[in-house]
Order: sequence, then C-alpha cells, then structure tokens
Amino acid sequence: MAIQLVTDSGCDLPLEFLQKEGILLFPLVVHLEGQDFYDMETIDSSKIFEAMREEKVPKTSQVPPTRFQEVFTKLAEEKKDVVYVAFSSQLSGTYQTSVMMAEQVKEQYPDFKLTIIDTKAASLGMGLVVLETAEAIKKGLSYDQVVHTATETAQNMQHLFTVDNLEYLARGGRISKASAFVGGLLNIKPLLHVEDGKLVPLEKIRGRKKVLQRMIELMKERGSDLSNQVIGISHGDDEETALLLKEKIKEEFSCETFYINQIGSAIGAHAGPGTIALFFLNKTKA
Repeated sequence: MAIQLVTDSGCDLPLEFLQKEGILLFPLVVHLEGQDFYDMETIDSSKIFEAMREEKVPKTSQVPPTRFQEVFTKLAEEKKDVVYVAFSSQLSGTYQTSVMMAEQVKEQYPDFKLTIIDTKAASLGMGLVVLETAEAIKKGLSYDQVVHTATETAQNMQHLFTVDNLEYLARGGRISKASAFVGGLLNIKPLLHVEDGKLVPLEKIRGRKKVLQRMIELMKERGSDLSNQVIGISHGDDEETALLLKEKIKEEFSCETFYINQIGSAIGAHAGPGTIALFFLNKTKA
C-alpha cells in the first residue's frame, strides 16, 4: 500500500514542492493586524517580514485541532498508511494536538495506520527530514523502514542559526529588551542551536562575517561526510547572505547539494528578517 507523507508548515519547504510531491500540509496559524492567516496557504513570509520592519508584531498559533481531525479522518476512510513528520514539540503545541486528535480518529478507525514523528527540528532542519522521508517512500521501502529513516534523520539533524536584529527576539519575549538594545549598539549577533528540540543560545559574536565563519567552524566540528549530503540554508528575506554562506561551505567542504529557501511565516514571525539558518547531519547515514 502506498504511504501518504504529511508535514506541517514548520518545515519551511515551498508549497509548490509539497504539492508536486503529493505531501499533505498542515499550516500553522499567523495572526497579523487582527486577521488570522494560514502559513503558506493564505500568507507568505515576505508580508510578515515587511510588517516586522514596520514595527508590527505578528503572533502565531498551532495547527487547529479540527484541521487534524478532518484530514486524519479522510485518510483513515481512504485506508491510507500515514507518516506525519511534525514540528518540534518543544517549539509548538502542534505535535501534542496532532497526537490527541489521532487518538480520537483511531477510536473510530482502529485499523488506521498513522505514525507521528516529533522531529525536535525546525525550518529546513525539519524540511530535510521531510525530503529524506519522501525519498524513502519513492524507493519503495516498507512502512517501518520509512519511519526509521525519518526518525534517524531527525535525531542526527544539526541546526545553527543567527538573527540580524535582536529586537525581533525581544518583541517575542525570547530575550530582554535591555539585552537587545545593548546588543544592537555593539553589533552583537547571537548564534543559537537546537538542543532536544529547544532553541538554545550558543554564543554571542560581534559582526555578521564573524558569525558566519563561526557557523562553518561548528559545522566542521559537528558534521561528518558533509560533501555527500544535502545542506539546508534558510533565510529571512536575505538570499544574498544565504548564497554567500553556501559558497563558503562549498569552498570549505566541497559540498555540492544545497536546499535554500526563505523561512516561512510561522518561524519568521519570531526570528525576523535577516535570519540565517544552517542545517546538516552529524553522522554518516547507512
């Protein structure tokens, strides 16, 4: 039986790609100026970044429970075997809600085969897990093998990212306004990573060039077999810097395969324009 892959907009993969590959999408919700939008469906991140530059403050919320119930019920009725690659449970309530709604649907359809994977990942870190899972399905691997591929890829995914303006993190309550003010004066660029699904500050570095170089140094420490994997780079309306980072990585590690995309509305609403994020695996896959 064909396996249906499902994900949510925390993956930051283009909607056109997901539709082309037949991957179903659960959009997170973005609230802006009194209106609710579905990430990737009724709003794109360019509008979010424009609003943030105008000092507007977008908010986000998880995928609505009714959306999970409707889609899971439809897939159960179609007798599909489903794998849902989900946004980190530490960054959104989406995973927990999906599990709760899946249990309700399974009460009505006890034979419904559904695995929900908490990737503990975000943006293209999660997106690369989706890509690997899609490839496993294309290769005709068994259901258990597909689930194993998704789980193992998620467990080995590394995230490194920096934001251009600390003010955006301050508005969302991620850091204090005083820290943002001082950091702005000193041209401080925070380097962060994801640890057990949580966003964790790693270092504070002065200047954009230095923080990009530090990302490459950490990539060298943490990655393995880098030239033979897909490297993900996502950006907050700053393709120029993303491409610059790509060239530096190619020069350092001889990497050839990259996936570059703009950060989506849900994650962009917290990180802000100018964000640069780097994703790679930390061990050689079998």
